[in-house]
Amino acid sequence: MSTEMLRLPAEEQYKKELEALIANETDPVPAGWKMSPRSVRTYICGGKAGNTVITPKYIGHERLVEIAIATLVTDRALLLIGEPGTAKSWLSEHLTAAINGNSTNVIQGTAGTTEEQIRYSWNYAMLLAKGPSQEAMLKSPIFRAMEEGTIARVEEISRCASEVQDALISILSEKRISVPELGMEVPAKKGFSIIATANTRDKGVNEMSSALKRRFNIVVLPVPDDLETEIQIVRSRVEQLAGGMELNASLPKEEIVEKVCTIFRELRSGETYDKTQKIKTTTGVLSTAEAISLLCGSMALAGSFGDGTISDEDLAAGLSGAVIKEEDKDVTAWKEYLENVMKKRGSKWNGLYRACRKLL
Repeated sequence: MSTEMLRLPAEEQYKKELEALIANETDPVPAGWKMSPRSVRTYICGGKAGNTVITPKYIGHERLVEIAIATLVTDRALLLIGEPGTAKSWLSEHLTAAINGNSTNVIQGTAGTTEEQIRYSWNYAMLLAKGPSQEAMLKSPIFRAMEEGTIARVEEISRCASEVQDALISILSEKRISVPELGMEVPAKKGFSIIATANTRDKGVNEMSSALKRRFNIVVLPVPDDLETEIQIVRSRVEQLAGGMELNASLPKEEIVEKVCTIFRELRSGETYDKTQKIKTTTGVLSTAEAISLLCGSMALAGSFGDGTISDEDLAAGLSGAVIKEEDKDVTAWKEYLENVMKKRGSKWNGLYRACRKLL
């Protein structure tokens, strides 16, 4: 069955690593957790558990990971914020996989998310036939997490309407859900918490209220500090993603990954990497996550319509789609970048320059 799934949850994909960490545990384990905070850090940041090598899931500031884990040891909820592509959802998923062995208690925040999706709703056929009962209740992921003493995830919380966000305030304050239809209250078991993520570029439908923010410990995930770190992140994630897809292509060479990351960083910052030339920025975010997606798409092109090795034409097709989001502004900025930066970088960039120009 697992081979038919498009994407395995983290606890299935890294099952051997999690089992090794649990088997080699030597530190105290908090109530409701599968392993100690130190072992969770090892799972996220990499290391060893006995003879098993633990691959790093998050490449960045280890202290931020420690703050996030320490928050979840207390009764405080955790809010991960940052620009798109800073691995907020990725870190959230892996934290819950390590702590609870289940990362699937998740609510995806949108403009259409309702308060019932935060609390509970009803099977109306059973409700009409038998009246209110626990059997007729449809429990939200947060409701289930409170009953089980585990962690629920709320993705893109800032995209939810204000009344939906407010439904979380009482849950986080009182650590219980009231069900007036049944005359009962459900208290949270030890180990319950919430990890929410929010995008600093997309404020969503409503900005989070101060009352809600006060109920979270906030950890800001930064963009990668330098080009080398971003290259390392992109290379490792492309390798992981490509392993679960039938792309029929070889992994991108180091030179290709470096070119994509360099272009993205320069267009994000508005200046060349050596800081000698100002350039126009584009309307898109050009995040690390987009660089990963671009390279996977280029592999798919190379495997489906080429010889299995990413060519300049494959890469150029992905770059055009990633950079040009708004026709007027982005085309102008991209043309200027090609002529004033890429064209002047010599023979190593000439093939990619020509391929990009053909698509304009």
